[in-house]
Amino acid sequence: MQDEFVIETQTDINLVDVNVIVAALTEFNASKANGEIPCYLVITVRDKAQNVVGGLVGATYLGWLQIQAMWVGEALRGNGFGSRLMRQAEDVARERHCPRVFLETLSFQALPFYEKIGYEVVSQLADFPPGGTRFALTKMLHDT
Repeated sequence: MQDEFVIETQTDINLVDVNVIVAALTEFNASKANGEIPCYLVITVRDKAQNVVGGLVGATYLGWLQIQAMWVGEALRGNGFGSRLMRQAEDVARERHCPRVFLETLSFQALPFYEKIGYEVVSQLADFPPGGTRFALTKMLHDT
């Protein structure tokens, strides 16, 4: 049987292949989670020319909002855009009946920011990246 299959590593990402893998995993997980699948959200900050200058990507799934990526352009940092993005994502989570949020950040990224807005470190992985730390954080949302 092993001779019938080839395992290959792609360095140029083929989005069709990525979609096949993600769709298959989503289908499998749904079969074990009463049919529930991730419901994605993208929130953007745009300038007057409609360029994306910040944003957030996440998904609600199984009672949680998972923030997968959050970025604010350097020129906008310190002006409340990050807090507004997070607040908007948390509002979507509440609308979708997800009272918990999970995210990860690296030691050189935004740990103090997340702690300031109510996130708590639940685990850390030392030396990820080498010489740094990867943090996992959660927050319980309350109805507002």
